Amino acid sequence: MGLSINRTEFSAEEFERFAAKVRTDLSALTRLLNRPGFGEGKASIGAEVEFYIVNPDLRVQPINTEIAARVQDPQLTVELNRFNLEYNLSPQAFKGDPFARTEQELLSAIQRINQHAASLDGELVPIGILPTLRQADMGPEVMTDEPRYHALSKALIEQRGEPFSIHIGGNDVIDLEVDDVYMEGANTSFQLHWRVPANRFADYFNAVQLVTPIALALSSNSPSLFGHHLWDETRIALFKQSIDSRSPNHKTWRHPPRVYYGNGWARSAWELFAASASLYPPIIPLMSDEDPMAVIDRGEVPKLTELRLHQGTTWPWNRAIYDHTEGGHLRIEIRSMPAGPTAVDMCANGLFVIGAALAVLDDIHHLTSILPFHYTEHNFYRAAKYGIGAEIIWPHKNQVQLQDTPLLTVARELLPRAREALKQTDVDEAEIHRLLGIIEGRIESNMSGARWQRHITESFQVSQTPDEAFRSMLSIYMANQKENRPLHEWSLLT
Repeated sequence: MGLSINRTEFSAEEFERFAAKVRTDLSALTRLLNRPGFGEGKASIGAEVEFYIVNPDLRVQPINTEIAARVQDPQLTVELNRFNLEYNLSPQAFKGDPFARTEQELLSAIQRINQHAASLDGELVPIGILPTLRQADMGPEVMTDEPRYHALSKALIEQRGEPFSIHIGGNDVIDLEVDDVYMEGANTSFQLHWRVPANRFADYFNAVQLVTPIALALSSNSPSLFGHHLWDETRIALFKQSIDSRSPNHKTWRHPPRVYYGNGWARSAWELFAASASLYPPIIPLMSDEDPMAVIDRGEVPKLTELRLHQGTTWPWNRAIYDHTEGGHLRIEIRSMPAGPTAVDMCANGLFVIGAALAVLDDIHHLTSILPFHYTEHNFYRAAKYGIGAEIIWPHKNQVQLQDTPLLTVARELLPRAREALKQTDVDEAEIHRLLGIIEGRIESNMSGARWQRHITESFQVSQTPDEAFRSMLSIYMANQKENRPLHEWSLLT
């Protein structure tokens, strides 16, 4: 979706031509994947962090385009709603201290952006859902005035044909009907990109799918919406429902939601791209002039622009990414983790999910054969709802029968294996020790960002109104965040 989009109206013929070009791109991708040496190369990481912008009263401040205009940094982009920004971090080779480099770049970027935002009474906050967000803050008028967002909104609304329904339970319940996709902008996330070998992409992808629920629970940081205490990761339910373009009254076959966990264990990289093309109608049919087959015939690497654009309008929680640069390669985009609480916490989350995936990689064929895919999807939603208190179905190499296991028990068992797996890579042991020590701290203290937020807010509610309590909690959160001190070291006293 980073492509330049300057139109919102498209004809039926344009949609048909675009869909045909996507199919051509898929055929080209088959040839690329069969090309000797395609996608080989050293592992690397990249990341995107989304932010809220708040004013001095800790309410949303809808000034993203004004800040972006002042900062003038191509790595900074505006998001769907005017109170959100996204920073795209530089790719890092997965060797030495890649996350320390990412962390320093992120801290520097936050400081630089905040210097420009301050004169506009704005400040960045990395947090899954802003606790002080009110229903009155939302509406079509808060959407960023960019053609790509207008096109996206128009297409999803037309496909659905009626308002979007949002129902989320938890300690509390929220029921909403909204007439546009602006609720999606209530979510901010930390999205990790991991370049993996193309010839083993399915194995790596399945390993990430298996361990994502553990990483999601440990990183959970979105326990409320509009003053309601909901899931530990309320974002997961909200994102899925806020852009669900399927019509509830459509009686014939319906495609799955565009936000989904997966359709089964992956058997190939190609299948993941093909499934998104076959299951989801195009919504932004912009065409390029590229003839991908001719590019391949010349021994070069095509951009596959239409396939990449279409893939960017489906939102699986782990997404296959094709990139034509560096001789062409594949990445896994790990999309479920929330923004915050701190730069170092997000980096710890990133290293843990990679280490955990590497820990199960050698056994992934066996583990996926004894764990039907719908159980890992079940694990994902259990982790989103209950966070570190979840129970999940976890496969063990030698077990006879699947059974419920406390998620933290699985995390304790997986952590040393992740550490050992990472020691087999080119990452420095000091980096592994520092960041996985943060994950260990959360496990042993039974603490996540979501749990901390809920505990502090409830402490304040003894003597304050709910609105005041959420604001008081956010003030402490932001003070801790600025110190970049890991979440498990934050005080629980108010």
